[in-house]
Amino acid sequence: MPNSLYALILAGGSGERFWPLSRRARPKQLLRLVAKQTLLEQAVARLEGLIAPERLLILTNVDQETAVRELLPQVPKENIVAEPAKRDTAAAVALGVAWVAARDHSATMIVLPADHVIDDSAAFQKTLRAAAAAAEETGALVTIGIKPTWACPGYGYIEQGEAVTLRGVSAETAVHRVIRFREKPNADLAEAFLRKGNFRWNAGMFVWSVPSVLSEFNRHTPELASFISRVHTRDNFNETLAERFADLPRISFDYAIMEKADRVLVVEAGFDWDDVGSWRAVAKYFKNDAEGNAANCEITALESSNNIVFNPDGARIALLGVHNLIVVRTADAILICHRHQAEKIKNLLGQVPEELQ
Repeated sequence: MPNSLYALILAGGSGERFWPLSRRARPKQLLRLVAKQTLLEQAVARLEGLIAPERLLILTNVDQETAVRELLPQVPKENIVAEPAKRDTAAAVALGVAWVAARDHSATMIVLPADHVIDDSAAFQKTLRAAAAAAEETGALVTIGIKPTWACPGYGYIEQGEAVTLRGVSAETAVHRVIRFREKPNADLAEAFLRKGNFRWNAGMFVWSVPSVLSEFNRHTPELASFISRVHTRDNFNETLAERFADLPRISFDYAIMEKADRVLVVEAGFDWDDVGSWRAVAKYFKNDAEGNAANCEITALESSNNIVFNPDGARIALLGVHNLIVVRTADAILICHRHQAEKIKNLLGQVPEELQ
C-alpha cells in the first residue's frame, strides 16, 4: 500500500465483567481466558507482518501500564502510552491520531480493541488491507462490520446502504456506504435488524487516513482537534499529554465523530470474531460434559448441569446438586452466581473490599 500503515490498540478497560479474575489493574485484555496468551498478546500477534512494532501504539492507563509493558517486550517502550486520566474513546482516538500524525502526517491508521477473539489472522489482515485501500482511495472513514449470527441486543449496529466498487478492493470484499450507526437495540429491534439483512455489528474497528480523520475532528470536536494540533512533533507528545489530556471531554468516538462524519464506509469482516463479553460467552471455549457443564479445569459433577467453572490454577472443582451457576476461584476470592446474572457482576464490585476490585 502506498501510505505508511500504523495501528492503535486500545488496551484500557475497568476489569469488571470477569471479576474476580479481572481487576482494575488486570482487565479482560490482560487475562488468559481462551488461550495461553492474553487477549492483548493475541491482538498484537495478529498484526505481525502487517504493522511493524515501531508503528504500533498501545494505549492503556496508569493502573495497567506495568502489566502491559511486561506482556509486550517486543513493542518499543515509547510506543506504550498510559492515559493520565480516564476519558472516553474520543479522547483516546485523538491521542492516537496525534501520536501518528507527529510521525507521518499522511499515514493510514487502524484502530483496534485489544480484547476480542479472532482466530483467522490471515483473513483478519486481508480485511484490514482492504479497509486501508478503501480509506486511501476515497478519503472516507472506514469501519469494519461483523455479519450478525444472531439478534444480539448487546452490540451497536451499523446500517448499510448501497454497495461501493473501488479500484483497490477486490470484488469479493463487500464495501457499503454507511446510512447510520444504531445504538444497542432492545431484543425486538435487534430481531428486526437481523430480518432486514443490511445491518452489521459495530466491533469498534476503524481505518482512515490521518488527513481525513483530522478534518473530521476539526469539523465536529474543536477541543479534541486543538489537543491533536498541540502535538507538533514526537518530542512534545508527552508534555502535551500531561498538560492537556485530563481536560478533554468525556465522549465516545462513535458519537463525537463517526455518527457525524459525511463519508463513512463499512467493509464486511472476512474473519471470525467474538467479543467474549461475559463468563457465559467465554464458556464455549471450555470443555463441556454431557450435562452442559463447561470448565477450564477438571471437575467432578453429580446431579449438576449447565454450570460454568473457571479455576486458573487447574485444581479440581466438585459440583453436587447445583445448576446454572458460574463458579470462579482465584487465590483471594471466589465468585458463585447464577449464570443468568452474569451481566450484573459489575454491580457487585461496589460491595466487595477495595483491595479486591
